[in-house]
Amino acid sequence: MTEQQREASQDAVMTRIGQAVILLHAGDREEARNRLGDIWTEIGENGEALHRCTLAHYMADAQDDPAEELAWDLRALQAADGLRQEHITLPLPQPHAAVRVFYPSLHLNLAADYVKLRRPDAARIHLARARAAAGALSDDGYGDGVRAALSRLELRLGAGPDRGSRPAPFPGQQESP
Repeated sequence: MTEQQREASQDAVMTRIGQAVILLHAGDREEARNRLGDIWTEIGENGEALHRCTLAHYMADAQDDPAEELAWDLRALQAADGLRQEHITLPLPQPHAAVRVFYPSLHLNLAADYVKLRRPDAARIHLARARAAAGALSDDGYGDGVRAALSRLELRLGAGPDRGSRPAPFPGQQESP
């Protein structure tokens, strides 16, 4: 396959993922999940890392079961790690810059998953990783949104600087004195 054909094929996969994401954001989670699942079947576990990372990230958002959401977010993180490895071997001026921006959001999503699964210690680990990676975010709408979501989750977990190390109660729990 020529380089030009390969690039066109990659663009087609990203376009299809984008179309499924539009459905997801419009509220049609089931159809988005079906389309993303079809694409995942086509690209497989060994497909392009960028495709796998993007698809798994959005597939997680389309899940109704928190355990399934976690599984897809873990796949997204694994694919990002693979993407980082691919970039290390490429002669790019800043090989890590593009990939590093994924990590705050990926770890934030994992922290939120663990909160849903009532695993606060695991949530705090990923929240700390997200905060540590947040320096890669730009001062734009996306970066501001991720930082705001980090702050909200820190407050919820009691991991923010004003709350010390005492965790906030989960919904349905009473706060201990």
